[in-house]
Amino acid sequence: MGSNKPGLLFFILLLTAAVAIPGCITYSFTGTSIPSDVRTIYIPFFPDRSQSGLGDLSDQINQALINRFVNQSRLSLSNDRDNADAVVEGSIQNYVNRPFSVRGDEQANLNEIQITVRASFQYTKDDDPLWNKNFSGSATFDILENPVEGELEAAREALQQIANNMFNDAVSSW
Repeated sequence: MGSNKPGLLFFILLLTAAVAIPGCITYSFTGTSIPSDVRTIYIPFFPDRSQSGLGDLSDQINQALINRFVNQSRLSLSNDRDNADAVVEGSIQNYVNRPFSVRGDEQANLNEIQITVRASFQYTKDDDPLWNKNFSGSATFDILENPVEGELEAAREALQQIANNMFNDAVSSW
């Protein structure tokens, strides 16, 4: 039995390493593939043309974009287009709040928020944008539990999806 202890100890160490090491690995776009001449990005206010009735959608999309492009990459935020190396701009085009799931008594219990943003990404040295297209995000909420806060949270989730997709499309062009 004494000769089995080194094998058991090795097995425990191997198992511990197999569990611990993947948790230490992180995936990040921080500066990995951004062209060296692109250091700043300008993200102007995204006007809300959706007539959603929610007053802070523009602020939320701008904050989500700043978080993705500035806080999660090596880019710094520029205060004006003329001094920026890249620009992400656009507007909130559409906001829909509709039933998503219906109970047996034909009453909706889940609604879905869907938001569409028209946006473009451009290097300021170029004449044309790399992309100019619509981005959509959606999320559901329980209208029976807390309909007001649920709608606001679903809108936040949808805008976060849009910001992530815009970032990913910009990074894929780098």
